[in-house]
Amino acid sequence: MGLREQTRSAVRNAIAERAVALFDEKGFDATTVDDIAAAAGISARSFFRYFPAKEDAVIGDQTELGGLVRDALAARPADEPPWRAMRAALRPVVELVEQDVERSLRTVRVLTSTASLRARNLEKHILWGHMLTPLMAQRLGPSATGDVPAQAIVVAGLSCLDVAFGGWVAAEGDADFGGLLDAAFAAVGD
Repeated sequence: MGLREQTRSAVRNAIAERAVALFDEKGFDATTVDDIAAAAGISARSFFRYFPAKEDAVIGDQTELGGLVRDALAARPADEPPWRAMRAALRPVVELVEQDVERSLRTVRVLTSTASLRARNLEKHILWGHMLTPLMAQRLGPSATGDVPAQAIVVAGLSCLDVAFGGWVAAEGDADFGGLLDAAFAAVGD
C-alpha cells in the first residue's frame, strides 16, 4: 500500500471512529453527516469522498474482511471437519474485535440497535455467503443437493457470529468474544 492509500485509510478510519462515537452517543438517526463532518474537522462533501452513506461509516468494507475470512477458510486443512473449519475461518473477525475492544463494542452496539444497519448486516451475510460457500462446497465434495449443505454450514456459522456479538454487547464487552463464538458453535454442534 502506497503512502497515499495509507493516508486515505487513516483518514477514513478516523472519520469512522468519530461517526461511531456520535452514533453511540446520540443515536444513528439523530446524527447527521454534518455532525460527523464537524466532529472530524472536514466538510460534509469530504465525508462523501470517503463514504457513500453514513451507514458505511459503521459497516466499513465488508468485502475486505470477508476476503480475510475466505482466505482463512481456504487455508484450513482439507481433512478438518467443515464445521470446525468454519469456526476457525472466523478468526480474523475475533482478531479485529480484540484489536480495539471499545471501538468494536460501540460499533456492534450501534449496528444491533439500528434497523437500517441490521439490514446492511444482512447484506454482509449474503456477500460473505457468496464468498464462502464455494470453498465449503469444495471441502464437502459433490452432493446430490448441490451447494445446499455448504450454504447451510456457512449461514449457520454467520448466525453463530451474530449470536456471539449479541451476547458480547449484552455483557458490555466484558465477556470473551472468542469464547462466546466458541459457545455458539458448540451449541449447534459438529
